[in-house]
Amino acid sequence: MKRVVVGLSGGVDSSVAAYLLKEQGYDVIGLFMKNWHDESVILSDECPWIDDANDALLVANKLGIPFQVIDLSKEYKERIVEYMFDEYAAGRTPNPDVLCNREIKFDVFMKRALELGVDYVATGHYCRRQENEDGSVSLLAGLDQNKDQSYFLCQLDQEQLSKALFPVGDLQKSEVRKIAKDQDLITADKKDSQGLCFIGKVSLPDFLQQQLKVKQGNIIEIPEDLDVIQNHHAIPRDFDHIEELVAPIEFKESDGIKVAEHQGAHFYTIGQRKGLHIGGRPNPSFVLQVDTKKNLIFSGQKDSHPGLNKIALKIDNKSFSYTNLKNKFKLGEVLDVKVRIRYRQELQSAKVLKKEDFTYVLFDELQRGITPGQFCAFYNENSELLGSGEISF
Repeated sequence: MKRVVVGLSGGVDSSVAAYLLKEQGYDVIGLFMKNWHDESVILSDECPWIDDANDALLVANKLGIPFQVIDLSKEYKERIVEYMFDEYAAGRTPNPDVLCNREIKFDVFMKRALELGVDYVATGHYCRRQENEDGSVSLLAGLDQNKDQSYFLCQLDQEQLSKALFPVGDLQKSEVRKIAKDQDLITADKKDSQGLCFIGKVSLPDFLQQQLKVKQGNIIEIPEDLDVIQNHHAIPRDFDHIEELVAPIEFKESDGIKVAEHQGAHFYTIGQRKGLHIGGRPNPSFVLQVDTKKNLIFSGQKDSHPGLNKIALKIDNKSFSYTNLKNKFKLGEVLDVKVRIRYRQELQSAKVLKKEDFTYVLFDELQRGITPGQFCAFYNENSELLGSGEISF
């Protein structure tokens, strides 16, 4: 009998994953990861870990499977929290969920689980694992297009995927909830978790202010018809001009007007709308650019602002991870791909070109809020995740 550890999070998806594996004849063990202690930054009662751990215990008892809580808060702080502080301080916007899967769930947690002598580690992610004839494993998008979470697993490699199972990936969310109700699981009607991976819904400024200092500065509104923007959008959209296309549009304080003040440029992200506290403008304001060196935020009205929309991006090849090396991009070869630069974004058509140090992506259509620090994930026409890399300046 194959043995499997299920990462029981206290949510409905991992609960049903454990149930399905038991029904399939696996010897199932439930493990809950405790990764956070400081509840001072958590908003209201959203996802407190102790409630989640209790729900996970009740599910394990209901299913008749062993259950343990393991404390990975030290590793989480070192690998995820410190990474977040460093990225925001540098003016980039990190994606802790992607890193949490690569560094915690499918690294530290997986290694701890495998020490128990199990064959696999399973989670409640909405994605599909496919074993290929050559013995390799592919990762495909979940069948529920509204819940597909393959983007969050875009940095996993072949070794990690070979030991991973995703039992709910072939199901719709409604089917998962029905199974949970039919089995009388306490998590059947529980809301999906929100916020930071394993922390919950937090006040991000309060969270960041644990290490990043408040530093008052100006928010400068940039007009749509600024010459530097118009000149950028006039660049030919081809790989011969790719370095110009991916270069950031350089704004200066004198390019616009002051519309508000902020408490630190490192607390903001490109494309952000909420929390700007800009009043009296005809249309909603969005962050166009973050300058942490000069402590400036540049804003623009409407998400169609040309300063917020670009046609290309680049990825430092050092950050690139392939889910299966058979899909590795070849140097100098232009390929048609499908691309996603944020969770739940519809797949975008693009061309990709790998060079010695960077991989370049040229989209068919303008993309809103291309953000350094986030991950760009690549797919083929069959919804197979090929790999991903971190968007660079």
